[in-house]
Amino acid sequence: MSKLAFMIALVPLLPLLAAAWIALGYMLGWNRGEAGERETHWVALSAATVAPILLTATGLYTWLSGGSTSYWLGAWLDLTHFTAAISFRLDALSLTVGVLFSVILLLVTRFSVNYLHREAGFQRYFMILSLFHSGVLLVVLAGEALLAFIGWELAGISSYLLIAYAWQRDIATYNATRAFVTNRIGDAAFILALFTALSFLGTTDWQGLFAAAQPESDLMMSLIGFGITLAAVIKSAQFPFSAWITRALEGPTPSSAVFYGSVLSHAGIYLLLRISPLLEQATLLSYLLFTMGLATVVYGWLTAQAQTDIKTSLIHATLVQTGLMLIEIALGLYTLATIHLVLHTLWRTYQFLHAPSFMQQTTKAVEPPPLWLRNKTWLNAAALQRFWLDPIADSLLVRPTRKLAQEAQLFDERIIEPLTGQPGSSNLLAILSRRPTIAGSMPSLESQVGTGVGVLGVLMQWAAEALEWFENRLVLQGSGNGLSRLTRFLGAQAELLDNYLRQPRYLLVLIAATLVVIL
Repeated sequence: MSKLAFMIALVPLLPLLAAAWIALGYMLGWNRGEAGERETHWVALSAATVAPILLTATGLYTWLSGGSTSYWLGAWLDLTHFTAAISFRLDALSLTVGVLFSVILLLVTRFSVNYLHREAGFQRYFMILSLFHSGVLLVVLAGEALLAFIGWELAGISSYLLIAYAWQRDIATYNATRAFVTNRIGDAAFILALFTALSFLGTTDWQGLFAAAQPESDLMMSLIGFGITLAAVIKSAQFPFSAWITRALEGPTPSSAVFYGSVLSHAGIYLLLRISPLLEQATLLSYLLFTMGLATVVYGWLTAQAQTDIKTSLIHATLVQTGLMLIEIALGLYTLATIHLVLHTLWRTYQFLHAPSFMQQTTKAVEPPPLWLRNKTWLNAAALQRFWLDPIADSLLVRPTRKLAQEAQLFDERIIEPLTGQPGSSNLLAILSRRPTIAGSMPSLESQVGTGVGVLGVLMQWAAEALEWFENRLVLQGSGNGLSRLTRFLGAQAELLDNYLRQPRYLLVLIAATLVVIL
């Protein structure tokens, strides 16, 4: 492990340590309330200041010395068929985007000190903001996909917590959950890509993945590229996954600026630039990116015409620009996309941070949509409703999932529980042991076989008691009524199961359960 690798590791580690210190201080009580604000913001600001300085210094040293762009800190998982290392990549792309994101996070951290003064969640906000800072730097600087995924998850959970900053309000927690669940679709695709890479290549190192991407790339490499691409476009809220980003504006304005106006919405664009060698070998992915980018541009531009508040208008303008970046990446214009990312991130951060002052200073009424849009009633209604992406997602995904869960619960209550003898159900043992008794008395299973001695004696006793129970309950009870009762019960259960399986929804539950068992 070189000293330079250790210095690069400190860049994402410092904000993480700041978040841990703020959280520890709040739990132990030394930085709570207004009295603890000074220490809290100084810890967060110090980490946010040192990180870009340290990153710039290591980047300049690497560039001037002409050294390697890959730095290995150590292996944290070393198995027979695959390894996972803590490694960092400091090339032109990661250095540019890393410094850009760090500087923006420093500005937002400083802006938030006065903006959130005397807020009840002051310490919580800066703890989450520092955690996000660490996560996004890990995504940018990671030398392998598995380490980048850890940063990806840190950034995702931080965004969820800040959307739900005002957790006392139902709308805040609902919007946070909606955004969180949508992004989990992309995370699942990212995990699928990692699993494929580890299973077939034995590594998730970026260089290893790029080396395996040949012109005759097979289905495996396409699957890896698709998984990472899907995670990236969902994080950047590309169409048709655009609805969640307007819900994310529920958080404080500084977090809206850093998460969705600038840094987080562009993290997906950075990830696509990082895997550009994979995209070059997967023509279908390029077509997909071009189509999604064009659809996002049209969606963002039309919906922005009908919005009435500044933050929503800005977020739809952001969608237009990220959609254009997607088109540039699909066309192979990576340098142009990088320059576009840098300039737009800086400009959009300024606009979001200026939004509260703008709303206080302006006295002009909100302009109505353009005349051509108002004349097209159906298009204007679609723009106002943001093309009904949320209701469509509810109809296609949320409601069927809830219905399937309800049917699975019903299947469990009516079929599984009676067969397994769960409490409160008419289980098999209760049916078999039922016999005519005096009112108020309980049926008994008393044995007349005696008591066995020793291991063999106990085994013989158990066997004899089982035979006695079988004889008394099934053979001798009511001249075979016990056996006929069992037969009728099993026949009724089989007929009930057959009736359920004739219905498509229960057949779907059975197929899903079979696939889970097989996998």
